[in-house]
Amino acid sequence: MSKSNIKFGFVAATLSLWMAYAASAAPIPLYDLYHRENDVSLNDLALTSVFYFAGAVFALLIFGRISNHIGRKPSALLVLGLAALSTVMFLEVDSALPLIAGRFFLGVACGLASSALTAYVADTAPEEPAWLSPTIISNAPFIGLTVGALMSGALVEYGPNARHLCYFVILSGLVICSVLIALSKDTVERMPGLVKSLRPCMVLPQKDRRLYPVAAATFVATWAMGGFYQAYGPSIAAQELGTLNTFMAALVFSAYLLPGTVGSAVTARLTPTQTQRRGMVVFTLSVAVLIYMMHLNHILGFLIFSSIAGAAQGAVVTGSVRSLMVGVEKKERAGVLSVIFATSYAGAAVPTLIAGRLSNYLDLFELTLCYGALALIVCVITLLFAHEPQYNEVSEV
Repeated sequence: MSKSNIKFGFVAATLSLWMAYAASAAPIPLYDLYHRENDVSLNDLALTSVFYFAGAVFALLIFGRISNHIGRKPSALLVLGLAALSTVMFLEVDSALPLIAGRFFLGVACGLASSALTAYVADTAPEEPAWLSPTIISNAPFIGLTVGALMSGALVEYGPNARHLCYFVILSGLVICSVLIALSKDTVERMPGLVKSLRPCMVLPQKDRRLYPVAAATFVATWAMGGFYQAYGPSIAAQELGTLNTFMAALVFSAYLLPGTVGSAVTARLTPTQTQRRGMVVFTLSVAVLIYMMHLNHILGFLIFSSIAGAAQGAVVTGSVRSLMVGVEKKERAGVLSVIFATSYAGAAVPTLIAGRLSNYLDLFELTLCYGALALIVCVITLLFAHEPQYNEVSEV
């Protein structure tokens, strides 16, 4: 394959990866609009996040390796097709059903993107600079979700045709990315074993199994907060912070998400355990203060401490991933990463489901207190039980 073809494929794969995540965030700023105009309840909004995370877990566990067998290009086109299907569903939201169904298919698309499209990016990335491919892959969800949410919020608030324009823009982007992928060269040859690849394959560190429970607890606390922002960010902006501006609703969601890239970058000189402990302390304190800012209806303070909590969650997750990956052989990394992502998505889905049920009895501020309590519990667990990893052998689970 020529260098020009590889470069073209790299650009196409990168843009498609970002676009898939941007599509998944597009409906979020409209949640309060659907809540007010279409009687979509807070429990329904929670279910949109639950089904999104469930779809992602399903895709990761079942379809995580299919691009090795059917090729990167077909897998990438499948991702973009699923995202487009979901976006079409959002054009006619008159109840919770199309919103929940669309978010499920977006979860499947993003779960598949996190394996197939990231592999396509890695296959076509230039050798120099060496940091380019890992940086794009690790930050793609933060960048794509943030861009999608902010674009959608701005178009809904300041553009015409508030309920549809943002989706037409997303659909246009998905079509362009599909054309770029279609014009790119595949990087793998089709190989047998597709059916066998659908069997979930997950592995855990075997020598020191105490690493996983602490890491899993941190995944649950930080990703649960992310699920909370996905489900209730726009409602928090409207009901607790006193603004119906959809762009501000997008800022509330993005304030927690995007700083995770910063948190991940500042932990290089810390050991995994130091990162976990310090990150969880900062995360818990930040959540406590943002709850207080919500109580005061102070939107600027809420955004600032949401950003600090977001940066802390990026650090904590990075530390926990590093603790599980120490000494794991290259051929086993995909299995360990499957456990990490499945735990993270499930850790977001289950608390969001519980919060949805509790929303029938608690208001948004009281629900946020529950997430603060979860953060405090996990912080104590991390301080007491986190320890430095040793060389890890792995075992299948």
